[in-house]
Amino acid sequence: MVGDNLTVLPQAVKLKRIALDLLFPRWCVGCGKEGDFICHACYQSFPRVMAPLCPQCGKPQSNGILCPSCISWQATIDGVRTPFRFDGVIRQAIHQLKYRNLRALAEPLAKLLSDYLTTNPIPGEVLAPVPIHQKRLRERGYNQSSLLAQELAKLTKLPVVDDCLVRQRHAIPQTKTKTVAERRRNVAGAFACRDHRLKGKQVLLIDDVATSGATLDAGAVALKADGATSVWGLTLAREI
Repeated sequence: MVGDNLTVLPQAVKLKRIALDLLFPRWCVGCGKEGDFICHACYQSFPRVMAPLCPQCGKPQSNGILCPSCISWQATIDGVRTPFRFDGVIRQAIHQLKYRNLRALAEPLAKLLSDYLTTNPIPGEVLAPVPIHQKRLRERGYNQSSLLAQELAKLTKLPVVDDCLVRQRHAIPQTKTKTVAERRRNVAGAFACRDHRLKGKQVLLIDDVATSGATLDAGAVALKADGATSVWGLTLAREI
Protein backbone atom coordinates (compact mmCIF):
# COMPACT_ATOMS: atom_id res chain seq x y z
CA MET A 1 0.00 0.00 0.00
CA VAL A 2 2.79 2.44 0.89
CA GLY A 3 4.61 1.64 -2.35
CA ASP A 4 1.42 2.28 -4.36
CA ASN A 5 1.01 5.67 -2.68
CA LEU A 6 4.60 6.61 -3.50
CA THR A 7 3.96 5.74 -7.14
CA VAL A 8 0.72 7.72 -7.33
CA LEU A 9 2.17 10.87 -5.75
CA PRO A 10 4.61 11.81 -8.58
CA GLN A 11 1.88 11.05 -11.13
CA ALA A 12 -0.52 13.37 -9.31
CA VAL A 13 2.09 16.13 -9.23
CA LYS A 14 2.73 15.68 -12.95
CA LEU A 15 -1.01 15.84 -13.76
CA LYS A 16 -1.38 18.95 -11.64
CA ARG A 17 1.47 20.63 -13.51
CA ILE A 18 -0.07 19.71 -16.87
CA ALA A 19 -3.41 21.17 -15.77
CA LEU A 20 -1.77 24.38 -14.60
CA ASP A 21 0.16 24.70 -17.86
CA LEU A 22 -3.11 24.38 -19.79
CA LEU A 23 -4.81 27.03 -17.67
CA PHE A 24 -1.78 29.31 -17.39
CA PRO A 25 0.57 28.71 -20.35
CA ARG A 26 4.24 29.38 -19.78
CA TRP A 27 5.83 32.15 -21.82
CA CYS A 28 9.55 32.78 -22.16
CA VAL A 29 10.54 35.83 -20.13
CA GLY A 30 13.03 36.73 -22.82
CA CYS A 31 11.30 36.39 -26.19
CA GLY A 32 7.69 35.59 -25.25
CA LYS A 33 7.65 32.19 -26.94
CA GLU A 34 5.10 29.80 -25.44
CA GLY A 35 6.34 26.62 -23.79
CA ASP A 36 8.82 27.44 -21.04
CA PHE A 37 9.71 30.39 -18.85
CA ILE A 38 13.15 30.32 -20.46
CA CYS A 39 13.27 28.91 -23.99
CA HIS A 40 16.32 27.11 -25.32
CA ALA A 41 17.38 29.99 -27.58
CA CYS A 42 17.24 32.52 -24.74
CA TYR A 43 19.10 30.15 -22.43
CA GLN A 44 21.87 29.87 -25.01
CA SER A 45 22.12 33.68 -24.99
CA PHE A 46 22.88 33.87 -21.26
CA PRO A 47 26.22 35.63 -20.75
CA ARG A 48 28.46 33.14 -18.93
CA VAL A 49 31.11 33.92 -16.35
CA MET A 50 34.14 32.27 -17.87
CA ALA A 51 37.34 31.00 -16.27
CA PRO A 52 39.99 31.86 -15.29
CA LEU A 53 38.50 33.43 -12.16
CA CYS A 54 39.65 35.20 -9.06
CA PRO A 55 39.67 32.31 -6.55
CA GLN A 56 38.02 34.52 -3.91
CA CYS A 57 35.25 36.60 -5.48
CA GLY A 58 34.83 34.54 -8.65
CA LYS A 59 35.14 37.44 -11.10
CA PRO A 60 36.93 36.76 -14.38
CA GLN A 61 40.64 37.32 -13.83
CA SER A 62 43.02 36.70 -16.72
CA ASN A 63 45.80 35.18 -14.62
CA GLY A 64 43.56 33.25 -12.23
CA ILE A 65 45.04 34.84 -9.10
CA LEU A 66 43.46 37.15 -6.51
CA CYS A 67 42.05 40.28 -8.10
CA PRO A 68 43.16 43.71 -6.76
CA SER A 69 39.85 44.15 -4.90
CA CYS A 70 40.25 40.87 -3.00
CA ILE A 71 43.89 41.60 -2.22
CA SER A 72 42.88 44.85 -0.52
CA TRP A 73 39.81 43.37 1.21
CA GLN A 74 40.24 40.64 3.80
CA ALA A 75 36.92 38.91 3.21
CA THR A 76 35.50 36.32 5.59
CA ILE A 77 33.67 34.27 2.98
CA ASP A 78 35.71 31.43 1.49
CA GLY A 79 34.66 32.26 -2.05
CA VAL A 80 31.80 33.24 -4.35
CA ARG A 81 30.80 31.47 -7.55
CA THR A 82 28.16 32.25 -10.15
CA PRO A 83 27.34 30.92 -13.62
CA PHE A 84 26.12 34.09 -15.34
CA ARG A 85 26.72 37.79 -15.77
CA PHE A 86 23.81 39.96 -14.62
CA ASP A 87 22.72 41.01 -18.08
CA GLY A 88 20.26 40.21 -20.84
CA VAL A 89 17.59 37.55 -20.35
CA ILE A 90 18.98 36.24 -17.05
CA ARG A 91 18.62 39.78 -15.66
CA GLN A 92 15.01 39.88 -16.89
CA ALA A 93 14.30 36.47 -15.35
CA ILE A 94 15.71 37.47 -11.96
CA HIS A 95 13.69 40.69 -11.99
CA GLN A 96 10.53 38.71 -12.80
CA LEU A 97 11.21 36.37 -9.87
CA LYS A 98 12.22 39.11 -7.45
CA TYR A 99 9.88 41.98 -8.22
CA ARG A 100 7.01 40.62 -10.35
CA ASN A 101 5.90 37.73 -8.11
CA LEU A 102 6.68 35.12 -10.78
CA ARG A 103 7.66 32.59 -8.14
CA ALA A 104 7.39 29.66 -10.55
CA LEU A 105 10.66 30.87 -12.08
CA ALA A 106 12.50 29.61 -9.00
CA GLU A 107 12.32 26.04 -10.32
CA PRO A 108 14.04 26.53 -13.72
CA LEU A 109 16.51 29.03 -12.26
CA ALA A 110 17.47 26.59 -9.50
CA LYS A 111 18.03 23.97 -12.20
CA LEU A 112 20.66 26.29 -13.70
CA LEU A 113 22.40 26.45 -10.32
CA SER A 114 22.24 22.68 -9.97
CA ASP A 115 23.75 22.19 -13.43
CA TYR A 116 26.53 24.62 -12.54
CA LEU A 117 27.32 22.76 -9.31
CA THR A 118 27.54 19.49 -11.23
CA THR A 119 30.43 20.78 -13.34
CA ASN A 120 31.83 23.25 -10.79
CA PRO A 121 31.61 21.60 -7.34
CA ILE A 122 31.70 23.91 -4.32
CA PRO A 123 32.20 22.76 -0.72
CA GLY A 124 28.84 22.62 1.02
CA GLU A 125 26.73 20.20 3.03
CA VAL A 126 23.81 22.50 3.78
CA LEU A 127 22.05 25.32 1.90
CA ALA A 128 21.24 28.63 3.59
CA PRO A 129 19.47 31.42 1.68
CA VAL A 130 20.50 35.01 2.30
CA PRO A 131 17.63 36.34 4.46
CA ILE A 132 15.78 39.59 3.95
CA HIS A 133 14.54 41.80 6.76
CA GLN A 134 11.02 41.18 8.08
CA LYS A 135 9.93 44.60 6.83
CA ARG A 136 10.90 43.75 3.26
CA LEU A 137 9.46 40.25 3.63
CA ARG A 138 6.09 41.74 4.57
CA GLU A 139 6.24 44.10 1.59
CA ARG A 140 7.25 41.47 -0.99
CA GLY A 141 5.56 38.45 0.55
CA TYR A 142 8.47 36.08 -0.07
CA ASN A 143 12.25 35.82 -0.16
CA GLN A 144 13.43 34.95 -3.67
CA SER A 145 16.68 33.49 -2.32
CA SER A 146 14.71 31.13 -0.10
CA LEU A 147 12.64 29.98 -3.09
CA LEU A 148 15.84 29.28 -5.03
CA ALA A 149 17.35 27.36 -2.11
CA GLN A 150 14.23 25.23 -1.65
CA GLU A 151 14.17 24.27 -5.33
CA LEU A 152 17.93 23.68 -5.40
CA ALA A 153 17.60 21.36 -2.40
CA LYS A 154 15.23 19.11 -4.36
CA LEU A 155 17.84 18.70 -7.09
CA THR A 156 21.00 18.38 -5.00
CA LYS A 157 19.46 16.52 -2.02
CA LEU A 158 21.22 18.95 0.30
CA PRO A 159 19.17 20.10 3.31
CA VAL A 160 17.99 23.71 3.60
CA VAL A 161 18.20 25.68 6.82
CA ASP A 162 16.39 28.93 6.04
CA ASP A 163 15.58 30.26 9.50
CA CYS A 164 18.92 30.11 11.31
CA LEU A 165 20.68 33.03 9.62
CA VAL A 166 18.47 36.10 10.07
CA ARG A 167 18.68 39.72 9.05
CA GLN A 168 18.58 41.68 12.27
CA ARG A 169 19.04 45.17 10.86
CA HIS A 170 17.09 46.83 8.07
CA ALA A 171 19.20 48.64 5.49
CA ILE A 172 18.64 50.37 2.18
CA PRO A 173 18.83 48.08 -0.87
CA GLN A 174 22.39 47.50 -2.03
CA THR A 175 21.37 48.68 -5.51
CA LYS A 176 20.94 52.18 -4.07
CA THR A 177 24.51 52.39 -2.78
CA LYS A 178 27.15 53.96 -4.99
CA THR A 179 30.49 52.46 -3.98
CA VAL A 180 31.88 49.15 -2.77
CA ALA A 181 32.86 50.74 0.54
CA GLU A 182 29.32 52.04 0.99
CA ARG A 183 27.88 48.59 0.28
CA ARG A 184 30.12 47.01 2.89
CA ARG A 185 29.14 49.59 5.51
CA ASN A 186 25.48 49.18 4.60
CA VAL A 187 25.42 45.47 5.53
CA ALA A 188 28.06 45.39 8.27
CA GLY A 189 26.56 43.60 11.27
CA ALA A 190 23.25 43.09 9.45
CA PHE A 191 23.08 39.33 10.06
CA ALA A 192 23.09 36.99 13.04
CA CYS A 193 22.44 33.31 13.77
CA ARG A 194 19.39 32.70 15.95
CA ASP A 195 20.55 29.22 16.95
CA HIS A 196 23.50 26.86 16.45
CA ARG A 197 22.18 24.52 13.75
CA LEU A 198 24.88 25.61 11.29
CA LYS A 199 27.73 25.25 13.75
CA GLY A 200 30.36 22.88 12.38
CA LYS A 201 28.73 22.85 8.92
CA GLN A 202 30.02 23.64 5.45
CA VAL A 203 27.45 26.22 4.37
CA LEU A 204 26.48 27.11 0.83
CA LEU A 205 24.97 30.60 1.00
CA ILE A 206 22.38 31.13 -1.75
CA ASP A 207 21.41 34.48 -3.29
CA ASP A 208 20.10 35.73 -6.62
CA VAL A 209 22.70 38.37 -7.53
CA ALA A 210 26.17 39.32 -6.33
CA THR A 211 27.32 42.88 -6.90
CA SER A 212 30.32 43.54 -4.69
CA GLY A 213 29.95 40.40 -2.55
CA ALA A 214 29.42 42.54 0.56
CA THR A 215 26.06 40.97 1.48
CA LEU A 216 27.38 37.43 1.11
CA ASP A 217 30.45 38.28 3.15
CA ALA A 218 28.34 39.85 5.91
CA GLY A 219 26.35 36.61 6.06
CA ALA A 220 29.59 34.63 6.24
CA VAL A 221 30.77 36.78 9.16
CA ALA A 222 27.69 35.82 11.18
CA LEU A 223 27.86 32.15 10.19
CA LYS A 224 31.54 31.74 11.01
CA ALA A 225 31.14 33.63 14.28
CA ASP A 226 28.60 30.95 15.18
CA GLY A 227 30.97 28.14 14.23
CA ALA A 228 30.38 27.31 10.55
CA THR A 229 33.52 25.60 9.25
CA SER A 230 33.27 27.11 5.77
CA VAL A 231 30.96 29.45 3.87
CA TRP A 232 30.81 29.70 0.10
CA GLY A 233 28.44 31.96 -1.81
CA LEU A 234 26.47 30.76 -4.84
CA THR A 235 24.41 33.20 -6.89
CA LEU A 236 22.65 33.02 -10.22
CA ALA A 237 24.31 36.11 -11.61
CA ARG A 238 26.79 38.80 -10.77
CA GLU A 239 27.63 42.27 -11.92
CA ILE A 240 31.06 42.38 -13.52
